[in-house]
Amino acid sequence: MDFVTKRTILFGDCDPAGIIFTPRVGYFVVEAVQEYLTHLLGGSGLRQISRMGVMPPARALSIEFLSTMTWDDVIDIQVSHQPAGTSSFTFLLVARNAAGNVTFRASLTQVCVDPESRQPVPLPQALREALSAAQ
Repeated sequence: MDFVTKRTILFGDCDPAGIIFTPRVGYFVVEAVQEYLTHLLGGSGLRQISRMGVMPPARALSIEFLSTMTWDDVIDIQVSHQPAGTSSFTFLLVARNAAGNVTFRASLTQVCVDPESRQPVPLPQALREALSAAQ
């Protein structure tokens, strides 16, 4: 099951030439994944994961830029995920502009860690089940 969210490119997202400032796309990725988790978990995604007793810091982020994004463009960001690992889970994102052109592709891998020890721990069962149900 894929999830799609919209994002409008704001003036503050752009460099002086009016083209997306590269680091802002990382925010778009994280925001879209948080919305997806909220959808999957039936409430604020990060709060739900925190209630499961783990923190989900990013382990890897990759972005491939394929088409220019400029001020006032509206993009659709499609989010899906790969099968979960023992302690990590990976999201795949594809963003498209109004013409349907892919503007970027990204992947974000998060790992479940114990809040005190900061060491990886297995995915909580509720998170694993939510991810599996959406496959």
